[in-house]
Amino acid sequence: MRLPPETEVIAPVTDTDIDRAAALVGGARRLVVLTGAGISTESGIPDFRSPGGLWTRYDPRKLTFDRFCASAETRRLYWEMGNDLFPALRDAHPNTAHRVLAALERRGGLLRIITQNVDGLHQKAGSSPEAMIEIHGTALEVGCLTCGARQDRGPVQARFAAGEHDLRCDCGGLLKPATISFGQAMPERETVQAFADAAAADVFLVVGSSLEVYPAAGLPRAAVESGAALVIVNREPTPYDDDAEAALHGSSGETLGAIAARLGLAITDA
Repeated sequence: MRLPPETEVIAPVTDTDIDRAAALVGGARRLVVLTGAGISTESGIPDFRSPGGLWTRYDPRKLTFDRFCASAETRRLYWEMGNDLFPALRDAHPNTAHRVLAALERRGGLLRIITQNVDGLHQKAGSSPEAMIEIHGTALEVGCLTCGARQDRGPVQARFAAGEHDLRCDCGGLLKPATISFGQAMPERETVQAFADAAAADVFLVVGSSLEVYPAAGLPRAAVESGAALVIVNREPTPYDDDAEAALHGSSGETLGAIAARLGLAITDA
């Protein structure tokens, strides 16, 4: 039984932990990776739920998908939040952890990276679009809720900043950042593919996720139940630590960097 978070002692990552994780990741033929907010905080992107995060300044209950569709005021507030968030995402640079995962893809044996993040940093680090599932969408693009057309977010966000507060597509449909909002249906194709990939994995690596937000939090269970070895890299304990072959509590970049060094991976800027 796990102790409450306030009393649980988190053991430091040891060389033995790194060796074990490196052996599993290095030996994988069908490696599937799930990444969460913790991998991107090291690139300067705050966790929405952390102190000072967006959800301390904006009430997510007022920014649901239904409200966005129904209320011009909600849409204005949503795009206003984007004035805070989008420049940070647009200008962020991938860190060591992102580059290690790109190097693992180049090395071979990586089946998929499934990310809960909307920042595009995996692609900036060199991960191929074919290897990626952005299960919560992307904040770097905008989609039309009527015709489905996608476009770069920069010019659309600039229209809002210039005073156009109810942004519309050429077809007249509502424009919305291409992220999954509260109350919005998860993308069916991507979600089905993510669970299929998890079930096909021989090693499932979690990086920077608390494993508390579903459906993504169900992916490690699907992997383990299909016989995969589970490796977790996260600063804090997760509900799946007891199921893991290796659970390393530390920085994503430092820990993956140490694993990469054991494997002799060349880590380069994209």
